[in-house]
Amino acid sequence: MSERPLTLMAVHAHPDDEASGTGGLLARSAAEGVRTVLVTCTDGRCGDGPGGTKPGQPGHDPQAVAALRGAELAKSCELLGVSQLELLGYADSGMMGWPTNDAPGSFWTVPVPVAAERLAAVMRRERPDVVVTYDENGFYGHPDHIQAHRITVAALDRLSADEQPAKVYWTTMPRTTIAELISRMSDEAAASAEQVAGEPDAGGPDAGGPDAGEPPSLGLPDEDITTWVDISGYTDQKFDALSAHESQPDNAFFTALGRQEFARLLGVETFVRVRDTTGTPTPEDDVFSGLRGR
Repeated sequence: MSERPLTLMAVHAHPDDEASGTGGLLARSAAEGVRTVLVTCTDGRCGDGPGGTKPGQPGHDPQAVAALRGAELAKSCELLGVSQLELLGYADSGMMGWPTNDAPGSFWTVPVPVAAERLAAVMRRERPDVVVTYDENGFYGHPDHIQAHRITVAALDRLSADEQPAKVYWTTMPRTTIAELISRMSDEAAASAEQVAGEPDAGGPDAGGPDAGEPPSLGLPDEDITTWVDISGYTDQKFDALSAHESQPDNAFFTALGRQEFARLLGVETFVRVRDTTGTPTPEDDVFSGLRGR
């Protein structure tokens, strides 16, 4: 039997994606003695600057934003027990349709074979047993998430048979959970509007948020999810890792839930298994099912 510890590799686009998408899995794996390798593809320079400034607006300094987000990423990795952080260092491309998509050096413009070969070299060195990244739409259509998916698939295709990970997963979220989060966001938006207006909200389908009868387009139906990982013992670490990325207000909704509600809503992380050599049945509750004890 090999004495090499099991190794998990998570390939993410930006600083903070590791916490939101796989923070519980990384923390739980580290606690169980698994070697965890995080690959972060971009520097996050298109994130918010001071006061929520966006790229191109006065007060947004891409280099300063990238430096700050790099420091936040290091803190998050420490909180999650990440064994090895690999920075590919590409420039953040920004949201789909932003001018930064096509800026020289942006991750979106890098030829997939070029970035894939760099990632494949990391895979050959680290020899992950399990690889996790986004689906072909990057979960919600962000160009850097899509590119991370593309280079991961291309990198895996460059590996020899004996270099292949045993299992590969895409991150996802159950639509039941997404619907509950959307409802929570809608309630908070309505309450905020009521407070500003100083009068009761009129209610009705147009009174903030999507129609409750409309199914969310993100995530997957619960029955299509193959892997449900209980992270209830690690939600504090995930909460703290998200809090470490305090420069990015998108995380504020989740941390504003408070630890108890955060744990209730986000105590399970879910994945779709897309490659497997173990033959273990799905649904499963462990990305290392079929690998432990080998």
